[in-house]
Amino acid sequence: MRRPLVAGNWKMNGSLESIRGLLDGIKRGIGRVKSAEVAVCPPYVYLPETQKRLTGSEIAWGGQDLSTEMSGAYTGEVAAPMLNDFCCKYVIVGHSERRGYHAESDELVAKKFAAARAAGLMPILCVGETLEEREAGTTNAVVARQLDAVIALQEADALADGVVAYEPVWAIGTGRTATPEQAQEVHAFIRARVAESNQDVAEGLRILYGGSMKPDNAKELIGKPDIDGGLIGGASLKAEDFLGICTAAD
Repeated sequence: MRRPLVAGNWKMNGSLESIRGLLDGIKRGIGRVKSAEVAVCPPYVYLPETQKRLTGSEIAWGGQDLSTEMSGAYTGEVAAPMLNDFCCKYVIVGHSERRGYHAESDELVAKKFAAARAAGLMPILCVGETLEEREAGTTNAVVARQLDAVIALQEADALADGVVAYEPVWAIGTGRTATPEQAQEVHAFIRARVAESNQDVAEGLRILYGGSMKPDNAKELIGKPDIDGGLIGGASLKAEDFLGICTAAD
């Protein structure tokens, strides 16, 4: 049985005061979550406060991105060992905003996945199509290309050390959500694609849905057989909403 995972991606939001309140709110309510694993990914500068407030709790935390390099003259970058210094468990790689705004290629994302694994971090690999690609009927081809870049660099076995998050770009921050049936179709495709290389890894792989998941639609989405939780954006910025999704994952 795959343990559900609900991870909050706070993106570039919050202040020290608001982050403290959010962390404390999630921590107070975590007892309501019975079986799902819960994690939060704050902006880098709030990782020390996150570690301070969550140490000893059942909540994990992680980074929103990382460099392919472990150290060196890479101004503005954050290396995997730096995330380890703050006891991160997870790190997001290949988020659609990184692919879109920063022109990150499939190959670069695969290298980031490898860098995370090399440092003992669990990468959350984001894959997904734009609205134009969905309307063109190329969703599976796009997702396959993004997955195959990681498999080509490290083989499918590497995915056993990570998580995949399907995030239809057209449903991020737009209020639009893939129907449970649409989401399940792509999740099933992802699992089948991995199974072509390694059936055991595919069966154990946690595949999250990321795209305007909210407390009122989470249960129906996560109830699908190949949806193992969520990578939550806006709804993770309110403790009660985030906890509502976490309990739905139970």
